[in-house]
Amino acid sequence: MQKIVLLITFLCVFASCKNDKPNNETEEYTEFIDEFSNVKYAKGFEIKAFEDYKTITLKNPWPGTSRTFKYALVEKNGTLPNPESYDAVLEVPVKRIVVTSTTHIPSLEMLGENEALVGFPNVNYISSEKTRERITDGKITELGRNEDINTEILINLAPDAVIGFAVDGNNSTFATIEKTGIPVLYNSDWTETTPLGKAEWIKFFGAIFDKEKEADSIFQAIETEYLSAKKIAFEAKNAPTVISGAMYKDVWYMPQGESWGAQFIADANGDYLWKDSKGTGGLSLSLESVLDKGHAAEVWIGPGQFTSLEEMKDANQAYTQFKAFKSGKVYSYSLKKGKTGGVIYFELAPNRPDLVLKDLIKILHPELFPNHELYFFDKLQ
Repeated sequence: MQKIVLLITFLCVFASCKNDKPNNETEEYTEFIDEFSNVKYAKGFEIKAFEDYKTITLKNPWPGTSRTFKYALVEKNGTLPNPESYDAVLEVPVKRIVVTSTTHIPSLEMLGENEALVGFPNVNYISSEKTRERITDGKITELGRNEDINTEILINLAPDAVIGFAVDGNNSTFATIEKTGIPVLYNSDWTETTPLGKAEWIKFFGAIFDKEKEADSIFQAIETEYLSAKKIAFEAKNAPTVISGAMYKDVWYMPQGESWGAQFIADANGDYLWKDSKGTGGLSLSLESVLDKGHAAEVWIGPGQFTSLEEMKDANQAYTQFKAFKSGKVYSYSLKKGKTGGVIYFELAPNRPDLVLKDLIKILHPELFPNHELYFFDKLQ
């Protein structure tokens, strides 16, 4: 997943399936939705609790589709009406799991379920020290490339569930896995466009591990910290102007105004110069247009994969014409990496938006957070 997340994050900075719905008999079954089933910010999934089971409805598995998926999470010895109406049925809590995105790792660890992870594609992308120890100890099996998972090895691991993701509806690997009876559930945390929406996907894993209360408590703590930091940010009288992104070949990519990256800058009380652009993905601009509009921007956030000002200068002399470059106010998330080269930001930032926001407030309004040390970002030298 990290290759895909890297591309998506750069642009934004920073199996055939059924679409059947349960019939009325399922819907009429006694429901007792409690407060731990509430999803407040995330747009991509819903959780409902019933007498012996829970359901997860996935509403946005990949961009540009109206397809939905419905999964049933059944308690041991529980009764599930109309199991044929679901895209996947699994018994919870799961004990052995395969996940396919580094963004899933922090949720497992925060819930205390990292030992349930038995397989992962491209293990070198994982940055977490705790999970890397389990890889070193041979407790997590390498499954090959994400786009070409070794299904034979995966099937031999006999996981209770595989948590996948999809950029479109064509995934023959997942279809093969499903035919063996192993449930495959899509997780589309990466399609969320708000910081708290991404972080709320810990509730997806909370349901799978029967830890809804724990997941809700963890998310509430993150939400509280995020909203508190946002409030502090708006105590500043001025909002520094901000540019983002960098050139890739002949195109400058930066986040659109309704994207995850742009939302962070807005909540940190920064004036992102392309904040009025429509869309939640990435803008593709010419160097000339960016230089014309952004040459006087005070701060530069997320200059692609560059790790020094000298590297930027060597890549393109035009970077030196920006005020933020001249003043040294260029900040990157690309310097902090795990032992095998995985960028920590890509793995952890979607799960800890409170830390990202505090970093950005420290960058834009250092007087407001004098004791905060940058967690994800570094000032390029």
